[in-house]
Amino acid sequence: MLILASTSETRRMLLANAAIPFEACPSRVDEALVRDALLAEGHGPREIADALAEMKALRVRAPGLVLGCDQTADHDGTLLSKPDTQEEAVAQLRRLSGGTHRLHSAAVVAEAGRPVWRHVATVRMDMRLASEAYLQDYVSRNWDEIRHSAGSYTLEGEGARLFHRVEGDYFAVLGLPLLPLIDFLITRGEIAA
Repeated sequence: MLILASTSETRRMLLANAAIPFEACPSRVDEALVRDALLAEGHGPREIADALAEMKALRVRAPGLVLGCDQTADHDGTLLSKPDTQEEAVAQLRRLSGGTHRLHSAAVVAEAGRPVWRHVATVRMDMRLASEAYLQDYVSRNWDEIRHSAGSYTLEGEGARLFHRVEGDYFAVLGLPLLPLIDFLITRGEIAA
């Protein structure tokens, strides 16, 4: 059985909807501390997502396969963090409005304390130019959902209105490159095709 090293409801839903047997066992990783150290060492958003996913997978000591995941938002090489306040969320969306950024969704599977599979999916996100009034209203209406999201939006909700094009894996936008993970699990004989 797969162990999901996460508390993410969306990742749980994706695995459950794909009929992948799993148990959730959250890892305890100080993401902010690790992220800041990696940034200080010159690592970019893609590398940070991969490193955090690996660290989460390795932190959970359990028999079988452990899945660690992380997602970063990348605006012109700059890492976007989860907003602490509604004002930060509006400022982040204002900066992204009318432009392009990327989401890096990393997944690492560990077994017996070592990585055995990894995948980082990158999705191009092209945003509409939104009015200041709309951004303020959007954040106010959706704060509970977006405050845990790098980039200050969720594509699966009203945040879809912020975009005019998304190029890449929809599951990766939700935080889990599900199709490559399924390929790996089938190849390993963990699930049937």
